[in-house]
Amino acid sequence: MRISVVDVGSNTVRLVVADAEGGVPLPVHTAKWRLRLSDHVRPGGPVPEEAVERLVEAVEGASRTAAKWGAAGPLAFATAVVRSAPNRQEVLRTVRTRTGVGLYTLPGEVEAELTFLGARRWMGWRSGPLALFDIGGGSLEVAFGRGRLPDYVASLPLGAGRLTHEFFEGQDPPPAEAVRALRRKVRHQLRDVASRIRWEGPRTAVATSRTFEQLGRLCGTPPGRRGPFVERRMNRADLREAIEALAALPAARRSELPGISAPRAAQSLAGAVVGHTAMKLTGVRTVTICPWAIREGVLLRHIEDGASWWAEIARRNEDHTSAPKPVPLRIATATT
Repeated sequence: MRISVVDVGSNTVRLVVADAEGGVPLPVHTAKWRLRLSDHVRPGGPVPEEAVERLVEAVEGASRTAAKWGAAGPLAFATAVVRSAPNRQEVLRTVRTRTGVGLYTLPGEVEAELTFLGARRWMGWRSGPLALFDIGGGSLEVAFGRGRLPDYVASLPLGAGRLTHEFFEGQDPPPAEAVRALRRKVRHQLRDVASRIRWEGPRTAVATSRTFEQLGRLCGTPPGRRGPFVERRMNRADLREAIEALAALPAARRSELPGISAPRAAQSLAGAVVGHTAMKLTGVRTVTICPWAIREGVLLRHIEDGASWWAEIARRNEDHTSAPKPVPLRIATATT
């Protein structure tokens, strides 16, 4: 069986085509389309018409590519930048009408659960009680679990793109006080979540997302050309030094640093502050950069549970004009 998944994020649309024989999603082709939605959508603001047009073109291209590689219609989802937009339903409807692809949004808690599922499968049982951190453009997801699925999940509006707009707009590089103000907000919003993670006492902590991958490279992890099976570990102390290096440079020069790409340079500082603060508050000194995340979680869930769970995602998106309610892998709570 060959299946595909399309992930519409704040910066790119990513396609993964995978073979699912033996219950493991083995990638056969990947592709991406740069959208930079975060450049055109303010936090909580509508997706403008020109950005919707680019989104339609990217999803249509991903669908054609998936078909070329022999996969059925893709499992397509959009993350926080679309989920929080007041014209979310119009955007999803336009994509479906123009491309024939059902694009849906997932609650942040479900994103955390699916990302945890992907990370757990990659890390294996030897990792023990596992904590997960995932920084997107619009939100930060945190999860903890001792088994295959998380016991605790939380989604917070602490995405790297969102916070860059809020704290660093028009300041390049931002003054020290703006960086301190950002850190204060992150500490305040993470306080209860961090208390829960410390109480649980994870044996292993993992970090996923392009933001963490690039920060890891800046902190000395092996480059991507070494392949996915090379261990990549990032220390909190190194990330603290990385913050100082990023804060001293304008965005255009941050891309000269190891691992920092030009499209993500502007939000790299906010991402580093969120990552370091999350690690410090939870007592985590080292994270493993995990290559499997939400896309692999979606593929795994589809392989294991069939089409019915995705049909429920679709139904909830189509039945509600407000943000969809969670469709949890199992009962999880974001309260302490």
